[in-house]
Amino acid sequence: MSFNIGLSGLYAANKQLDVTGNNIANVATAGFKSSRAEFEDVYSATRLGSGSKVIGNGVRLANVSQQFTQGDINNTGNVLDMGINGSGFFTLSNNGSISYTRAGTFKVDKDGFITNTDYTSRLQGYGVDSNGKIINGVLTDLKIDTSNLAPKSTSLVTSTINLNSTAPVIDDTAATGVPFDPTNTASYTKSFSTPIYDSQGNQHTMDQYMVKTGANTWKVYTLVDGRNPDATGSDPKVTAPVASTMTFDSTGKLTQVSTPPATISSDLKLTGWVPGSVTNGVWTANGASANPAGITISMAKTTQYNADTARSIPTQDGYATGQITNLTIDGTGTLFANFSNNQSKAIGQVALASFTNEQGLQPIGGTSWKETFASGIPGYDAPETGTLGSVVSNSLEESNVNLTNELVDLIKGQSNYQANAKTISTQSTIMQTIIQMT
Repeated sequence: MSFNIGLSGLYAANKQLDVTGNNIANVATAGFKSSRAEFEDVYSATRLGSGSKVIGNGVRLANVSQQFTQGDINNTGNVLDMGINGSGFFTLSNNGSISYTRAGTFKVDKDGFITNTDYTSRLQGYGVDSNGKIINGVLTDLKIDTSNLAPKSTSLVTSTINLNSTAPVIDDTAATGVPFDPTNTASYTKSFSTPIYDSQGNQHTMDQYMVKTGANTWKVYTLVDGRNPDATGSDPKVTAPVASTMTFDSTGKLTQVSTPPATISSDLKLTGWVPGSVTNGVWTANGASANPAGITISMAKTTQYNADTARSIPTQDGYATGQITNLTIDGTGTLFANFSNNQSKAIGQVALASFTNEQGLQPIGGTSWKETFASGIPGYDAPETGTLGSVVSNSLEESNVNLTNELVDLIKGQSNYQANAKTISTQSTIMQTIIQMT
């Protein structure tokens, strides 16, 4: 009997050394999860039990369980290297065969799809619609779209402006004063320029001329490319600029903006602008179009205080055609394409899978796992949702192997092996003694 007990101990010690050796071999494998050999004792028993004087029959390997503790997140500088800080698994599809991994060493294949290192499985996530909105709930192969970003015509211009309440009043009447003339600086108090864009991504200059006409009133003349936006003739002066009047209360706050014939609001509206350019006094359309809804110029943040007439950096929602320059990935796994026109657009989002019982996953090699009945079905969602961790771009999750512990386990495994071998050796000596007695 002692021979069998010793043999079972040798087998168990050998398996412990195998598991420890495998952990040490993968100490530098990204996303690797260390394993632990778990043993249980063996007793002979009948239906009535084993009794109180039964000696055990040795040991056997009960399970080799993987430890899904967090590994260190280290920077690599490669944008497609992704580590998961927290729970969850990347999902990979190889022609419909689904596997799961923590190794975020991803590449791009010849078709632009994000794949694993072997280019055999594609990373799964959520796609986007034409407006860059994430389509949640439907997994798809993530692909990096390198096409140009189409231009967008300007529809809204916003800024914060202060008009100096102590600025001198300008008489703009033709008979007694100085009529407005963009070429005559004496006919206006201050001018501001803003770039705007047409439907083909051509940039135009919108100039606003501020004229103080009274204690709490200002006029604003808006020109595009040096001409009245509503002028359609070849001569840019064929239609005189139309002024809007801004009225302020005694505290310097804007009360209204009125534009002839009867438009009163806190905004200016350009609805008749036809994109073109003026060369040598001749205006020519360029074949593009303005925003169909016109351009809204928000004046709501305009004030009249005793401070310099100035404007903050304006913002406008139009842009020219853009070429992709780089890719960024945020903590929610959203992939953003950044373009040469300073715009960015979401092109997809990484999905993470979670399981009720991670220990039930089946290792299949390649630092990947398969779903099993014991693991339960996966749940998919965006990173940082619920208990799912965040995605760290330009980084990889290192192996969670503790090398110091593994080296100590090697010493323990060796001692266990020697001790069990000694059990067999001692039993052999006893057997030789019995044989000599007969």
